[in-house]
Amino acid sequence: MKAEDAAAPPRRPLDDLLLYRLSRLLAVAGSMVIRLCEGRFGITRREWRLIAVLASRGELGSSQLAEHAQLDRARTSKAVGSLVAKRLVSRTALAGDRRQVRLGLTATGQALYDELFPLVTRINAELMGTLDADDAARFDDALLRLQAHAETMVAQAVLPKADRGRHAAAAAGQGKKNSTARSGKAVSPPSSRSP
Repeated sequence: MKAEDAAAPPRRPLDDLLLYRLSRLLAVAGSMVIRLCEGRFGITRREWRLIAVLASRGELGSSQLAEHAQLDRARTSKAVGSLVAKRLVSRTALAGDRRQVRLGLTATGQALYDELFPLVTRINAELMGTLDADDAARFDDALLRLQAHAETMVAQAVLPKADRGRHAAAAAGQGKKNSTARSGKAVSPPSSRSP
C-alpha cells in the first residue's frame, strides 16, 4: 500500500446521500408512471406534469405554469407546444396583448387527466402502503420540512449558474482570436471531414 493511498480519505458511497437515494426511488417507482404516460397515453413525463398542474390550478399564463411545474421556461414552452399540437392544451391570446396567452386543458386533455390521474394515484398509494399510518405521517412531515429547508437554502445560496457549454465555446473562440492577434496569422477553421 502506497503512503498517498493511506492518506486519502475513505470513499463513501452515493447511497449515503439523501438526494441520490430520492433520485433512485423516483427513477424506479417513477418508471411505472413514465411507462403509463408514454406507452398508454402518448405523452412525456414533463407533459404529464403540465397537464396535472393545469388540471389542479385551471388556466395559467406560461410563466405561471413553468413556476408551478418547477420547470424552466424553455422546457415549458417546448412541452406546451407539443401539448397544443396533440390538442390536449389550448393557447388563447389575451385581448389587447397578443404576447400574453392563457393555457388551459381542452376537453381531450381533461379526459386524459381524468383517466391517468387515478392510475398514478394508485401507484403512489401502493408505494406508500409499505409504511404504516404513523410512519406515513412522520414521512410526510419530514418531506414538508425538507422541502421548506431546501427552498431556504436555494434562496440563500450564492452558486454559479450552469455553463451548459455556451461560455466554453465563447472562451475557445476568444482564445483563437487572441492567438491570431499575437501571431498575426489567420487561423483556418478545422476541416469538417473526418480523418
